[in-house]
Amino acid sequence: MTIDNELSRIGISLPKNLLDKFDDIINMRGYSSRSEGIRDAIRNYITYYKWMSDVKGERHGVITMIYDHEQRGLLTTLTDIQHEFMEIIQASLHSHVTHDRCLEVILVRGDGSQLKNLAERLMSQKGVESVKLTTIPVTD
Repeated sequence: MTIDNELSRIGISLPKNLLDKFDDIINMRGYSSRSEGIRDAIRNYITYYKWMSDVKGERHGVITMIYDHEQRGLLTTLTDIQHEFMEIIQASLHSHVTHDRCLEVILVRGDGSQLKNLAERLMSQKGVESVKLTTIPVTD
């Protein structure tokens, strides 16, 4: 076995509801094991990270975010982060999906590195379930 293919064993802790949802997906997609599903998820995460690394120059974009509005202090933190980036935020739309979950759509325009920085700051907050940044270059 080469170094590139050498397997490492890791341990992770997940909430039961998240693991149950993951198990449902890997069963529907026909994975042979959780490990294979996790490897695929990590590959997709790495691909997305590399794609985000290529976001450069002046861009238009949209950030979609799903979060738990019951998470203590999260709303204040998200508002503070958005105020830090108000020069690139053009508009936002907030929707209550369920009693506990919210969807927020943020329209942005600015340098790609600023857009990525905003998305990554939002993504790193406890209680934020999902953040996706989609951009296109500004052309005149």
